[in-house]
Amino acid sequence: MNGVQPVDPKTLKRWLDAGEAILIDVREVDEYNKAYISGSILIPVKNCGPEILPQNPDKKIVFHCKSDEHIEKACEVCARAITGPVTYNLEGGIEAWTAEGFEVKHG
Repeated sequence: MNGVQPVDPKTLKRWLDAGEAILIDVREVDEYNKAYISGSILIPVKNCGPEILPQNPDKKIVFHCKSDEHIEKACEVCARAITGPVTYNLEGGIEAWTAEGFEVKHG
């Protein structure tokens, strides 16, 4: 089974800027439309499955939600569907991302 490791917003930003990571937003559509991280892929946790999740062994797979409240469940469910040794979760979710001053998109 995959391991799930935490990643802080600054590290994730570096990974995204370098094209080293795929960011999966596991929130619901209405939450995503309010604010999302550019380049993230919306896959609500209830839809996580190997047929939907990217299977890219060359990139780090990072999950995130609003904060840390639901990410453990999301990672547990989604990480089982990913091929590869490690997946990551964004510590503090999108709230931590914005607290670092990183941009989010709306709509």
